[in-house]
Amino acid sequence: MKTRTHTRPRSRRGEGEALRGEILDAAERLIVRAGNAGAVSIRAIAAAVGVTPPAIYLHFPDKDALVFAVCERRFEQFDATLEAAGATTDDPVESLRRRGHAYVEFGLEHPEAYRVLFMTANGAASPPDSAGARAFQHLVDSVQRALDSGALRPVDPLVASMGIWAAVHGLVALLIADPDVPMPDHEELVDHICDTQLRGLRAENGGIQ
Repeated sequence: MKTRTHTRPRSRRGEGEALRGEILDAAERLIVRAGNAGAVSIRAIAAAVGVTPPAIYLHFPDKDALVFAVCERRFEQFDATLEAAGATTDDPVESLRRRGHAYVEFGLEHPEAYRVLFMTANGAASPPDSAGARAFQHLVDSVQRALDSGALRPVDPLVASMGIWAAVHGLVALLIADPDVPMPDHEELVDHICDTQLRGLRAENGGIQ
């Protein structure tokens, strides 16, 4: 079956940035729908925007660059969501708990985008200066603040951050991959996971009780 296309009027001078945004919107829409960036072609993206494939290459050198730009936009949204949740309290340990809840909520509200970001090679490959890498660094910084407060026992903040991430990611991946499996309320599960992680990290005479 042929892909339905519409013809987009030629961009006027200064409209290039708007076209770039339309390309990103269409690419994200198609990738999220497919759940796999590899299943979406440049030709399909061009057709959805109403341009020819060469017009895509005026804004992105190749498909990998386009997919990366799509992931960057989602990672920026993801990072902002977690940062906002963590900033709602001055208690550094409670901040980590709230980040955990926000992480799971984001994943469940955007399941297909989450698959692309965290369950495919395209999203996982984040250079050091990318939005994805910054999001993880913000988690490390949050753990470091809890360490500096004395609430957590001495531990490598990178190791602790990886452990926390693995725990919440595992829950989101499980809920997305098999949503029909009978489970307790996910809020209860998030509390349990956060308690388990943070109790294991707490200082002998501090941290959560």
